[in-house]
Formats: sequence, structure tokens, C-alpha cells
Amino acid sequence: MKKVIIIGSGIAGIASAIRLQNKGYVVQVLEKNAYPGGKLTQLKGNGFRFDAGPSLFTMPNLVTELFEISGKNPSDYFNFDKLDILCNYFYEDGTRISANSDIQIFADEIEKKTCDSAENVKKHLEKSQFIYKATEQQFLNKSLHKIESFLSLSTLASIFKLPFLNIFSSMNQVNEKAFKDSKTIRLFNRYATYNGSNPYKAPGILNIIPHLEFGLGAYLPKGGMHEITNSLVKLAKEIGVKFYFNEEVTAIETDNKLAKSVVTKSGNYEGDIIVCNADIHTVYDKLIPSAKKLETVDKQERSSSALIFYWGIGKEFPDLDVHNILFTEDYKTEFNHLFDSKTIYEDPTIYINITSKHIKKDAPEGKENWFVMINVPSVYGQDWDHMIAVARKNILSKISRVLGENVEKLIEFEEQLTPQLIQNKTNSFKGSLYGTSSNTRFSAFLRHKNFSSEYKNIYFCGGSVHPGGGIPLALSSAKIIAKFIK
Repeated sequence: MKKVIIIGSGIAGIASAIRLQNKGYVVQVLEKNAYPGGKLTQLKGNGFRFDAGPSLFTMPNLVTELFEISGKNPSDYFNFDKLDILCNYFYEDGTRISANSDIQIFADEIEKKTCDSAENVKKHLEKSQFIYKATEQQFLNKSLHKIESFLSLSTLASIFKLPFLNIFSSMNQVNEKAFKDSKTIRLFNRYATYNGSNPYKAPGILNIIPHLEFGLGAYLPKGGMHEITNSLVKLAKEIGVKFYFNEEVTAIETDNKLAKSVVTKSGNYEGDIIVCNADIHTVYDKLIPSAKKLETVDKQERSSSALIFYWGIGKEFPDLDVHNILFTEDYKTEFNHLFDSKTIYEDPTIYINITSKHIKKDAPEGKENWFVMINVPSVYGQDWDHMIAVARKNILSKISRVLGENVEKLIEFEEQLTPQLIQNKTNSFKGSLYGTSSNTRFSAFLRHKNFSSEYKNIYFCGGSVHPGGGIPLALSSAKIIAKFIK
């Protein structure tokens, strides 16, 4: 039987292992850390539990499908609840908008709290659905780098729809045309951050993202986001996948345009096929230094990174839900700082995720587990100690002002995740969360392909290659390469 070596046990690496094991391969997964999951992990302290990385779960079918193809009942391993409230939005003037999953209720809320009409909100979300349906088959489920991907009726249909997909306008331009109120515009511009991009530069086609929440639904796994990793690793082991932890790969040995083995500090792992679930820059720069350099990819702008504070809070806040956003008043200036100055704006937009709202065991009784995140630039030699200290002060000041409570006095537990730690723990180049940004109209086409043109048996999955970052797209990358490998 042919052997597959997978480098990295991020969500795409685990999904690739399951798919290829089911195709009859012997699969071994090598992971540098002592735990699986990559960014999709967790931390605990003082009775609090936190999902350490991704906090939004959409398109659960991409997870449950992995159990189904393995002949298992998904609900025996993994369960989740649909969220009625997608997000609570807070503005400096005291306005609060609750985004209900029911589009009519949400649209009515926007009409009540802003000068925009419910009808315009519904039209905007209908356009988001149109973009999704026009691009799903071609972009999410196929490679953009195989000629056969373009020889289909679905591709022809997508090409005819291109003029209507807003690729020649920025996301912000589309949203400003659709709405009058800054509050509504900021709410929809925020979706650019789902793949680490700038809504004032990224193409309007990114308005596909709201449909993932409003059209397909947002969910919370029972037990938290880390249960995605736990359940899939359990499945993978049951069907025969072997995991090797604390096995950092140092090189991929090649000969005559074929990868022969993977080298770690403890030895060599020979394989017929190598799948890399690692940042594409790291693969070429450190693991295959003899390969042609990624000039096109490396010249692209990196996505944003994140600064996260994990705070155990000694009080419950009824005004907050699972997902919460506290907006800056000057969104454009915030993004100028992120992508132009490579600094952190003094009044950042703040995201607060509180899983204990639904998962009571994630915090002691009467308390909450706050995952507090702001978007920050990738690593470019900044003075991060100073930037983080200032950001922490500004974040606490803003939250306290909006909620009317001195939050710092309520902190009983604290940990941080910084861009440097993201870079070190996950080998993400410059600490960027999603590889390259989507700040040009052709960004999607410039992402690295899911296979090597130089080495016949090397494939790539994960957030730094096609189709992109985030759990659904990473899972889609695993599905794409499984189709390549016969």
C-alpha cells in the first residue's frame, strides 16, 4: 500500500489524513507541537477554558462529511448548536444592534437603529447569496490551476456572471452604495476581516461572506471549537491514521523531481506522497530550499494578524452574547494603520467571544471566559512589547466605557496570543493568520496552487494556499487535493 506523509496537523492536515486513509493509503501525520490542531486549539486556567484560535463556525457540513465518508455517524462524535444571535454590535454613541439569524428580524433591527431600510438589507444579503451560488462550485470545490477545472458548464456560467460579482469595486464601495448609515456600512465592511483583508481595498466579491452566516448559519460546537479538532483526531485514529507529535520537520528530501522522504530530528519518514499543511512560504524557504522561490506569493501583501487576550472575568454581562463587536468610529483609519503604517490604531475595533454563554462549564459559576481580539499587522520588526502594552490599555478603556464597568478589576486570569507567538507556534510567515491578504481583485488567483509544479508527488493544503484561510476554506483545500490523489 502506498504511504502518505502529512506535514502538520492543522484542520486541513487532519481532514486530508482522513480523506486519504479512506482512499486506501497508509497515512502518517507529523506535528512539531505536542498537540494537534494548529491554531484550532485551547487553553485553560483558574477554572476557565478558552478556544485559543478560530471562534466562528460555519459550514459544519464540511466537518460532518468526514465522518460520513468514513462510515460513521457524525453525531456519535461531534455535535453543535445553531446560534440565534450571530453577533451583538456596539457603537460609541450607545447604539446596539443585535444581528439575529432570522434575516427579517435583523433587517428590521437595522431599520430601527439606523437610517437604512430593511428592504436594502435584504437586497444586500440576496446579492451575497447570488455571489456564493455563482462561485461555490468553481472557487471552493475546484483548483484554479488545473485546466480541466475550467472545462465545465459551471465555470462557463461563472464567467458570464463576473460583471455582477463586484470584482471591480472595493468592498467598501459596494457597501457605501448599498447603505447610507456608517453603522450599517461598518457592520458589513467587517466581513473583510474574516480573511484578514482591508475592506477599503479588497474586492466587493468578498461580500459573499455574510451569506455564510445569514444564509448558511453560524454554529457553536458543544464543548467549544476545540471539539472540531478532538473529534476529527479521534476519527482519524480509529480509521488507522498515525500521529507523531513533537516531530518537527526539517527538510523534504527530493530526487529527480520527486519527494522521497521527510526529515525530522529523530529520523526519516519515507512516503510515496507528501502533503504539506504548513505555511507555503515556510515549506519553500525551509523545507525545500533547492526549490524555485515563491516570488509571486512572497511579493503579495500579508493578511492581518491578531492580538488576543484570554481573560477570566469575575462577573457575568447580560448585554454580551457569544460573539460581540465594539466598533471604532473611524474604521478606515484603523485599516490604514494595519496595512499601511503596520501599527495598531489607538481606538481599535474589539471582538469579544464568550463561549460560556452557551457552554457553562467554560467558566466558574457567575463568571465568563472572554476571548478578546483586535486585528493587528503582521510582523515587520515593530516594537511589539510597547505596542501590546498600549493596545491592552486602550482595549480595557474602550470596553469599560462601552459597558460602564471597570473591566480590569474583574480579570482573574490572563494569557496572551501575539503575532510573534502565532509565527513561532504555527510557522505562519510573519504571523499572518491567512497567508496573503485579499486586497486586490486578483488575490484569489494568486494564492499558491494545491500541488507542486516542480515535484510530482507534493501537495499543499491549509490557509496559505487555495482557496484560502478560515476553517471552511481550509477543509475545502483538503477536499481538493484528495481529488488529485488517485
